[in-house]
Amino acid sequence: MSGTASYPRDIQRQEHTWSYPNEHDATLTDLCSTLFASLPRVDQRRKGLEYVRALLEVPGRKTIRNIAARLADKAAEQNLHHFINCSTWDWTPVRQALARYVDRRTPGIAWVVRPMVIPKAGRHSVGVDRRFIPDIGQAQYVQQAVGVWAAGEDLSSPVNWRLHLSRAWLEDGPRRNRALIPEDVELETLGGSAIEACIETARWKLPLRPVVLDARDMDVLTTLRRFRAARIPHLVRINGALPLRAADPVLPGHRTDSLPADQIMLALKGIRRPAMWVDQDHGSAVRSKLVAAVHVGIPGRIGTAEHGARTGGLLLLGIGEAGEAWPQQLWLTDLVDVQPAVLLRLSRLTHRVDRDFADIADRVGIRDFAGRSFSGWHRHVTLASAAHAVAVLGDSHRDGSARHFGAPGGSNARQTA
Repeated sequence: MSGTASYPRDIQRQEHTWSYPNEHDATLTDLCSTLFASLPRVDQRRKGLEYVRALLEVPGRKTIRNIAARLADKAAEQNLHHFINCSTWDWTPVRQALARYVDRRTPGIAWVVRPMVIPKAGRHSVGVDRRFIPDIGQAQYVQQAVGVWAAGEDLSSPVNWRLHLSRAWLEDGPRRNRALIPEDVELETLGGSAIEACIETARWKLPLRPVVLDARDMDVLTTLRRFRAARIPHLVRINGALPLRAADPVLPGHRTDSLPADQIMLALKGIRRPAMWVDQDHGSAVRSKLVAAVHVGIPGRIGTAEHGARTGGLLLLGIGEAGEAWPQQLWLTDLVDVQPAVLLRLSRLTHRVDRDFADIADRVGIRDFAGRSFSGWHRHVTLASAAHAVAVLGDSHRDGSARHFGAPGGSNARQTA
């Protein structure tokens, strides 16, 4: 899985101060009453609310020790440690409730997959390995995870997570036992973790929306096959070297078994068209990109078995700018009837998620878990995701007018098309 553009912002973390507005209280209470309905005990539900509130209020790193210090209770640190690391409550129903709550309040237009890199000073926290990070040109001890975000052009919020575990963690019995890694957790690539996170989220019977992810470092054919089998619509970023077959008989690659995607797209340079998008990072300025699209298929895999009865069961989208090398980005999608301008907007949701990760998720401590257990990590990131939702939903409703995830008019990608 790629996502390498996000690594510098992840690795070079900056400390934030967080101002918790009182207007968020109503959202916090409402969300937590829904979120923790699956927790069997009253004290667990109370601790869950306290923990989410503390993630919003405590300055600096959101460790259990810092959270307990805010509560001014001598037993708070031990109780919170047990609640996060040793308790039996299942985080999956909490995440399902969070996803439904977020979607109900501000329906999104896509599910965006984003990698998360968590630098670690030591090597004992679950999943930590020394890994080479290409964008910074060096190896560091890090945890790696992938998150699934409900995303729209104005807001995004994480709803599901998957921690990537290497062979060194899964095949070392004592190490695995100390980290409380469940028996059903199996070895997978980082790209495989991304796919599994999407498929798990799809099983929650949420509204059907496309998955947007960067697949440049993934096995694209496996990704497409898994998404198609799960009936998940998708828009994936690819490398230009990926061999494709153009469905248009006037284009190079038609009826051939192998032609790089960038060469197919280069042939479309003359028919590029401008597509508009709103730059939220620069005062909602209206900007444009050049886009072009063509129906394509996978060489040797076109037909009823893999990509539908008709040739060209996928759409190749090129994105670039005037005066620059063409194409700058290549995306592959099964949303073959969606207009390129809408696909451009979907592709840019990755920027929305990157921005909200830095401005909100990191501030509420999404990477601050200092424990060593698998279950503790998952419970912490679940509650930090809830804090993120409180921040974005409380803020979006403070002025009495919701800032919706959806496209103009509230339509999703398929409806817009």
